[in-house]
Amino acid sequence: MRTVDEIRGELQRYEHPLFVFDADIGYGDEPRLLIRLRTPIDGVPVYRLPLHPRDLEGPQFPWSLQRMLYAALYDYMADMFLKTPQSREAPSAFPKDP
Repeated sequence: MRTVDEIRGELQRYEHPLFVFDADIGYGDEPRLLIRLRTPIDGVPVYRLPLHPRDLEGPQFPWSLQRMLYAALYDYMADMFLKTPQSREAPSAFPKDP
């Protein structure tokens, strides 16, 4: 299995104006991908994605990591919504005309 340093090395190939990418060890001694805002905002947590050993061991690791990174970015951005039409505090999915 790849080490956290190897994962970090691969993540150094990515640069984004809004996000910083890193890796560390999570629960059960499994590596995980970390995504945080380059400029922190109160209430926006660090996104943590456990990395499965089968994804880390394969010969296509760089491509697997890219796929996971892109999917995680999508999930992270969607998790940042403060309100959606489906939110419980929203009075109605469709606003009434004035």
